Amino acid sequence: MNRQSNVYTVIYSIILVVVVGVLLSVIYQALRPKQLENIANDTKKQILASAHLSPEKGESIAQLFDQHIVSSYIVDAAGNRIDNSENPFDINMAIEIKKPADVRKLPVYECSTKDGMKFIVPVYGSGLWGPIWGYVAFDSNGNTIYGAYFSHEGETPGLGAEIEKPLFQNQFEGKDIFSTDGEFTSIAVVKTGKEPQGKAWVHAVSGGTITSQGVQKMLFDSLSPYTAFFSNLADGESVELKEGSATTYPEGFTGEEDVPSGIKLQPQEL
Repeated sequence: MNRQSNVYTVIYSIILVVVVGVLLSVIYQALRPKQLENIANDTKKQILASAHLSPEKGESIAQLFDQHIVSSYIVDAAGNRIDNSENPFDINMAIEIKKPADVRKLPVYECSTKDGMKFIVPVYGSGLWGPIWGYVAFDSNGNTIYGAYFSHEGETPGLGAEIEKPLFQNQFEGKDIFSTDGEFTSIAVVKTGKEPQGKAWVHAVSGGTITSQGVQKMLFDSLSPYTAFFSNLADGESVELKEGSATTYPEGFTGEEDVPSGIKLQPQEL
């Protein structure tokens, strides 16, 4: 075949594209399990961070997660435990937050700490430039925040991105999401001098007004469906499995006590 002909060029290009495509597909498939493992470990790290837990030298995130997350399940807006055949770890909060509160799947992680059992729930919302999310750990009274962890996709460094720093997150410790008369009030995120009366608050990120407002809205929208569950905790009631539901466990686990569970623009923020 004439190597200078158009036919040769076309055939050569097709063969090259096919070979490169096959190689890339093989590499992707070979690396995919490790990528999924890294994503899972990052999520586990965030969950544990809300309860002030981080691995010691030589300890893996997976080991720490399995050690401290003693149970995980999904509840509904009535506070009842529902079918756990779906792993709470796999619930996509970006999808759930768009649903009406009364039909959402609400993951709960029970975490054993040096300060007793804590109940961790995910939160998800929007900042200035994209999604923001996090996890909030509660004391067994279903009211007081033990710890909080927040992250983001593309908030402005030095401004909205400060929500991921301990200086902001540590403010939430010890805050109550219910008023003294039992009304759900969530947590206000406000500027200095604008502190409200009658509800818990933290100071907003300096220069990150819209992101701070996003955190406030995220907390209210994400936590309000859990109010029945939190009330059950406050009353000392156990989480009941909704009638007609069944509980199953991930492969490799034999009982609830063993089950761990279980994500850029850069213009300036005004």
